[in-house]
Parts: sequence; C-alpha cells; structure tokens
Amino acid sequence: SGCNLERSSFARPTAPVRVPVRDLSRAYLNKRSNELRPSGFKSVRYSVGLFTSRYGDQSVCSLSRADGREFLSAIAQLSPMIGKSERTRGLTLDQLVAYSSRGSVTITARTQRRIWSQVNHFLDWVVYEGHLEQNPFRTVLFDRKVRPQPYAVPTDDEVVRLLGAKDRELHPVLLTCLLTGMRAGEAVGLLREDLVAKGNLGCFVHVQPNELRLLKTDAAERLVPVHPVLDETFRQLPSSGPLFPDLTVAHVTKGFARLRRRLDLERPGLVFHSTRKWFITQCERTGVPEHFTASLVGHQSARSENGITCGIYSAGISDEQRRSIVDQIRLPV
Repeated sequence: SGCNLERSSFARPTAPVRVPVRDLSRAYLNKRSNELRPSGFKSVRYSVGLFTSRYGDQSVCSLSRADGREFLSAIAQLSPMIGKSERTRGLTLDQLVAYSSRGSVTITARTQRRIWSQVNHFLDWVVYEGHLEQNPFRTVLFDRKVRPQPYAVPTDDEVVRLLGAKDRELHPVLLTCLLTGMRAGEAVGLLREDLVAKGNLGCFVHVQPNELRLLKTDAAERLVPVHPVLDETFRQLPSSGPLFPDLTVAHVTKGFARLRRRLDLERPGLVFHSTRKWFITQCERTGVPEHFTASLVGHQSARSENGITCGIYSAGISDEQRRSIVDQIRLPV
C-alpha cells in the first residue's frame, strides 16, 4: 500500500534558553565598542545602561510591549541635569527618575528619541542573534514631536568680539573653523602633514581620516584652501604632528561656552558649531552656488535628489574655483 512502517524520528522541542538582558547587553556593548567612535559609543552605552539598570535581571524572552511603554514613560521624566551632577553618576533608571522629580524640566524629545532608538537597535541585534522572535518594542509608538534646534549664525559684532578676545587656547582653532567651515573634530584632528602646497594656488588643507580622528561621512573628505588670514596662524603652530596637540572637541566646545559667558553672548543656538554656519552663510552671501559650498564643507551635493547622480557624472569643482571662493570670505572689522 506504500505505507511507511518505520518509526519516524521525532525531536522533542526544547524550551528556549532564558538569557538575562544584562548578559546580552554586555555582549552587545563589547561588539559596538569596536565599531563606533568613542563619543558615539558613550551615547550607546548610556542608553543601553539605562535600560539594563531596570530590566537587566529579566529574561530577554519575557520582555513585552508593556515594558516598552513603561521604559518610554520613564525616560520622558528624566531631567537634563542628570548628566551634569556627580551625584547622578552610577544611578539606576528608577533612581534617576526619582532625582528628576525634584524639578520640572525634562530632557528634549530629540534626546528621548535617541535613547529609544539605541535601545531598539540593541533589541534588533538580540533578534538577529536568535534570542528573540521579534522586537516587542517595535510596536510601541514614539509620538512626541521632535522640534529641530538650528544653530545660530554669529553676527558680525559677535565674530568681532569672539576674535577680539584673543583667547590663548581657543583663538587659533576658532579662526580656523570660521575661515574653512570645518567641524571642531576635523580642526583639532589636523596634522601638519594635512597641509598641502599647490604652487601658485597656495596652501590647502586635506581633510581626511588620520591617526587622530575619523570623518563623519565619505563626503567629508575634501580639499579646503587655506585663507590668507590663516597663513600666519598656521606658521605659528607645530611644524610636525598635530597642529592643535593640546585640544580635543570637548576642550573646544567647553572653552567656547566659557568664552561666550565671559563676553555676555548668551544667545540661544550660539555654539562653537555656529562657526561652520557662519562660513556657509558668507559663501551664500557672495553668490557661491550651493553645490560648490557643499564640496568645501563636506556636505552631500544638493544638485540631485539623492546625491548619487552628481557624484557619478561630475568630477567636482577645480582647485582654482575653491581658492577663489575662500579668498572672497572677509572677516568683519
């Protein structure tokens, strides 16, 4: 009759291994520490650490949508002061919520979304590793509106006062970023070897990955002419190795905040990164096409919707064009 008389082998289903959230978070952070820059990893470690402080002893299989809503509600109660007080260091999420209840100000929706996104990325990795069927937090809606917080463009008077202060530590890098449009990390990561002489066109800065720093995007690698005002400043910097050996991004941003307070320039949105916006604004006001400015500051080209077409068909602007654009920039007097 064609029936099979042999007993078929049948494997009894085994119960899933109950792995604590804390163990998986430790493995995830070890992996991410090798993939991210220190500043990016610090943010991921903080977000996953908040989550682990409450759910670390819980089995990852037991996480539910209700836990997601609970965690989202908890981070919405956190105060922006928790990262600025020594007393909050090492506290759990529940302890931080209790500490934050003393005040009425909470972290912005942007910060909440970043924490939420990084925890979801962790749980997606857990799914990928086979410890979960699906991420239970993906069905929890983050419905808080994130309002953009644009950087302020320094006025001519503010630029004059910032440069006129002649801050011993900050002045050279401040001048560099105003006249090149570089990010703080790009400037403090410059090496003497990054300065390239191009004959009659003068000196250029080759912004590229090096031993001190990586770049934000592929488009960030570029050649920027050294403004004539910067020639003397660069001659006074070290003749080899890092141009700003004693500076980090943290030193620059905190030093700028101190300088701003000293000069009574407490205007919302006025931060060190505003120097980059000042450079872009000066290019715009002198009639430089947007895609020319993009190539100088390391932005994706704006000439096509996705930036791909232009990159395939265009060789970019010439060194002569770069030089003529930068030489038009004038510091206010």
